[in-house]
Amino acid sequence: MSGTVRAVVLDIEGTTSAIAFVKETLFPFAEGALGGFLRARGEDPAVAGLLAEVRALSPGEEPEAALRGWMARDEKVTPLKALQGLIWRQGFEAGRLRGHLWPDVAPCLRAWAAGGIALRVYSSGSVEAQRLLFAHSEAGDLTPLLSGFDDTRTGPKREAASYAAIAASAGMAPADMLFLSDVAEELDAAAAAGMAACQVVRAADGTVASGRHPACATFPEVAARFGLPAPDVPPSG
Repeated sequence: MSGTVRAVVLDIEGTTSAIAFVKETLFPFAEGALGGFLRARGEDPAVAGLLAEVRALSPGEEPEAALRGWMARDEKVTPLKALQGLIWRQGFEAGRLRGHLWPDVAPCLRAWAAGGIALRVYSSGSVEAQRLLFAHSEAGDLTPLLSGFDDTRTGPKREAASYAAIAASAGMAPADMLFLSDVAEELDAAAAAGMAACQVVRAADGTVASGRHPACATFPEVAARFGLPAPDVPPSG
């Protein structure tokens, strides 16, 4: 490891945002809107292409039924995540959804970006959904701070090759990058690729430290542990 962090790669669910927001707000919103969305937008080229992927992955089953089955099992299937992102876009743009962030997150992201740290997102949610959450967050539009977005099209989150690909895309050595996640197996994969790894252990989400990686409860703790710029004003709330 180089010891100097030049970039931070962020997980979302359980790391920047509450697990409850994803499971109790975003997922039910997409499930409730799915049928109407497919009827209204099913012929759009982008949506039709995703439905073709669904049919290829679940032959002999109606796409809506396959999608609802994946939703019920919370499967990380790429066309499902992409369609959820398109549905959430309508909700965010209509003002029916706002992206939850823990209060300590935005001040640190602003401080890190101002200090020259590159910020990227890697989540199982689609790039579309990632952009929407940060563009319509409770702390305002944070997308200008973010230099890259990756989802499962880059690769599975528990495989080291995915993190190597992210580093290559950023034009950096993995040793110059820090990955933040609540999931130990994802951190294992990032560390295997050569990245620094830190588990974000949010008490409100019930995360339990694995003992395999450094663990921090807040982003200011991450900043202190890894020598990143600290926010000027401590977050409230």
